[in-house]
Amino acid sequence: MDFETVSAEDFGKSLRGIGLNLLVRDVVALCGVLETVFDMKAHQVSTDFAIVTYGDQVFQLHADGTYHSNPLLSLLPESGARGAGLEIRLYDTDPDVAADRGAAAGMHVLQAPTDKPHGLRECYLVCENGYAWVASRALG
Repeated sequence: MDFETVSAEDFGKSLRGIGLNLLVRDVVALCGVLETVFDMKAHQVSTDFAIVTYGDQVFQLHADGTYHSNPLLSLLPESGARGAGLEIRLYDTDPDVAADRGAAAGMHVLQAPTDKPHGLRECYLVCENGYAWVASRALG
């Protein structure tokens, strides 16, 4: 599927399994951070929407205004963190590289790269919307 040209209707019909859609204050800005820090690719980027790919995984970003008639919008805080309790785990990203890039891109390094007892080296980076992006790699 060509994510640059697919229509909204065809894209929607193609979605299967579990989907991830993040409501964000600034779609364009977060796309830039995700591309810079995690080597993701953003498609059809506008102030309202973007399709984002991470390897063969796909998810969506929507600006708040696109949810004007969606009941979820009423639950969002007007300021502060939005993603409390949500970890977006990126198992194919070097946590040491991501931590350096994330800090340079203005993300908050919640936890520096650390070897964990569950067999992963991880770092926690928080974007301006409050979502926790966890760069992870298997240990040795």
